[in-house]
Amino acid sequence: MSSTRKNFFADRDIQVILGTLLRVGVIASMSVVLVGGFLYLLSNHAAPIDYGTFNPNKSGLSSIAAIFLGLRELDPKAIIQFGTLLLIFTPVARVVFSIFSFLIERDYLYVLIGSFVLLVILYSLSDKLVG
Repeated sequence: MSSTRKNFFADRDIQVILGTLLRVGVIASMSVVLVGGFLYLLSNHAAPIDYGTFNPNKSGLSSIAAIFLGLRELDPKAIIQFGTLLLIFTPVARVVFSIFSFLIERDYLYVLIGSFVLLVILYSLSDKLVG
């Protein structure tokens, strides 16, 4: 009887973990946005809204640092933006987990492909494309 055992996950295990990761990420994001939406409605229910003009700089939450500063103050807009960030970074976490699972399996071609996909995603999320 051979004492060598495989030291990696089965494909089914990885699929279950990835599915759970995506499900938890979407549910967490939805919950955070829902809480932020309720807080926003409670704090701004009587504020007049002008739908005639669009001002994208009005929120002041144009960076991740600004969102985290708003979270510290429990700003409802920052909570909603944080939920959106969770939704954006859920697939990024999936790619990172996939890279590590391919490393464990010693499948270096897929590690390279996954790393390339991760770099493309991070580059597209960075400010390098703007300006």
